[in-house]
Amino acid sequence: MSNLKYLILIFFQMMVMQFLNATPSTQIWNPSTDIQRHKTLHLGVDNYFSVLENDTKAYAYGTDIGFTYGLFKNIELGIDLLEPTANPIFFNAKYGLSEYKILPALALGIFNVGTKKDATNYNIIYGLVSKIIEPIGRLSYGYYKGNGNLLIDEMGKKENTGLIVTWDKQLTDKVWTSIDYASGDNFYGALSFGSSYSFAPNISFILGYVVFNNDTFNPNNTITTQLDVNF
Repeated sequence: MSNLKYLILIFFQMMVMQFLNATPSTQIWNPSTDIQRHKTLHLGVDNYFSVLENDTKAYAYGTDIGFTYGLFKNIELGIDLLEPTANPIFFNAKYGLSEYKILPALALGIFNVGTKKDATNYNIIYGLVSKIIEPIGRLSYGYYKGNGNLLIDEMGKKENTGLIVTWDKQLTDKVWTSIDYASGDNFYGALSFGSSYSFAPNISFILGYVVFNNDTFNPNNTITTQLDVNF
C-alpha cells in the first residue's frame, strides 16, 4: 500500500470511527456470550466521549441507537443507527449456547456489518467461550477477525485479528461490573471497564471508560454511557 493511500485510509477511518460501534449483546466494549431472550426486543443507546485533554484532543463518537431481537432461542439479530454519518446503518447477528453443567457457554457472531464496501463493512466475525467460576465471576475468552482492508495499523498494514478476554460479575441484584479487552493495533483494540445499575428488571444504565490500543484511529480515550431497555 502506498504512503498516500494508507494516509487517506487512516484519515477516513478516523472520520468513520467517530460514529462506529455497532454491536450485539455485549460487556462494555466487546461482545458477550449472552443472547437476547426469544421474542424480546432490546433497545440500547450508547455514547462515547472524551473528558480529558479536550483542549487538544476532544473526541466523541456519534450516538448509537441499536435494536436487538431474540429471533429464536439461541439466535439474536440486530440493527444499529449511528448518527450523524453518511452511512448510518449497521447489522449484527449472534448464535449462542448457555452454560450446561460443566460445559461453558459458546457464542459465534458478526458485528459492524456496514453498507458501504471498504468504508463501513468491517464485518468482524468472532467466537467466544465463557464460564462462571464462583466466587470469581464469569471469565470469557475469544478471537475475532474482520475486513483486512479496514482493520489496519497506523502504517497501513493488515491488523485484522485479535483476542478477546473479559471478566464480569453480578455483584448484587442491581449492580454488575466488567473489565474487557480486545487485542489488536487497530481501531477496535481496546481495554474497557465499568459498571451498570438496574433501575428496574428491564432497565439498566452502564457507566464505563475505554482505553484504546491505537491513538492514531482513536486519538483520545472515552467515557461511555449506555442505556439498555428490554421489552
